Amino acid sequence: MTDTVSGFTNNWFDVTARLVWDQLIPQIRPERILEIGSYEGASACYLIDACASQRPIEIQCIDTWEGGSEHKADGVNMSAVEIRFQNNVADAAKRAQHPVKLIARKGRSTDQLAKLIGEGFKQYFDMIYIDGSHEAPDVLADAVLSFELLKVGGHMVFDDYLWRHPNAPFKDILDTPKPAVDAFLNLYFHRMRLIWSPNSQVVAKRFC
Repeated sequence: MTDTVSGFTNNWFDVTARLVWDQLIPQIRPERILEIGSYEGASACYLIDACASQRPIEIQCIDTWEGGSEHKADGVNMSAVEIRFQNNVADAAKRAQHPVKLIARKGRSTDQLAKLIGEGFKQYFDMIYIDGSHEAPDVLADAVLSFELLKVGGHMVFDDYLWRHPNAPFKDILDTPKPAVDAFLNLYFHRMRLIWSPNSQVVAKRFC
């Protein structure tokens, strides 16, 4: 993996999300977006390209840019990843047809989500994309806190539903988003409705 200052060093978004989002995003047309887990900015750039071509948008991105256990195991240079994120989203915002308000919130997702709630962003976002830590307890915490920030009629999208690290020394049943996503949707079934679950993406809509 090269430490370039812009561009993308992997095709994760193309493999796991692009085909789904090509259908989803034109239907939901989000204007206020919150992303948990940005890495090099592939999903954020997609959203800027797709949504800011139609109208002004706001996108807030949360990441520690320290990496999870899988990145540390693979020896990823996270400082280079953060620089690529900054350059990639800046380039996307420059080429956008309409204004893009982009806010990067560096820190643990639970801390940043709590700050957003405290800052008055309850029921603010049209779309929340959860793609941070892949450990089930972290995913569940992200989902519960994010619910407070999602407006009625808004969509919560989970990435990597069935993900497991291929090089993990042992298989931990909680080292995957699936049990957290399942638990959250079961506990919130009076207020969230599963509307789509293709491939690794799970999409739910808040209806009250």
